[in-house]
Amino acid sequence: MSDILAHAPLDARGRPHPLSQYRGKVLLVVNTASKCGFTSQYQGLETLWRRHRSRGLVVLGLPCNQFGAQEPGDADEIERFCSLTYDVTFPVLGKIDVNGPGAAPLYADLKEAKPGLLGTQKIKWNFTKFLIGRDGRVIERFAPATKPVAMEAAIERALNEAS
Repeated sequence: MSDILAHAPLDARGRPHPLSQYRGKVLLVVNTASKCGFTSQYQGLETLWRRHRSRGLVVLGLPCNQFGAQEPGDADEIERFCSLTYDVTFPVLGKIDVNGPGAAPLYADLKEAKPGLLGTQKIKWNFTKFLIGRDGRVIERFAPATKPVAMEAAIERALNEAS
């Protein structure tokens, strides 16, 4: 497994977005979708971002169309939806695959670091969340149904750890 912060997924415009810029911060990485039953979690993610970003939390949305084709739009459509519907201001990067042979290397490492139930590395659905500490270590994996507010204690602990 490589250093999570060594990855540079593409942003919504197709440019590398180096995660190394977040060294010393706490990351919450989420595979998102605009037409999912969990899409309303954008609101809770935005609340976490606004509440904790001054202390070092970064929320990163990575749109994914692998689950029921629930993210069919292009970068502009996704950006417009997130902004107009949920007033999202945290970074939403380019679309990625999280499973299969085309899975983004970032997700291969996230899944290896924190497998799901019964050790499965597969991402089961949109809005699976990974909490990454200031040192780039994957702290916890949260299921799609886990609401952002339910992660607040874990985020607080991560923010309180020295870098």
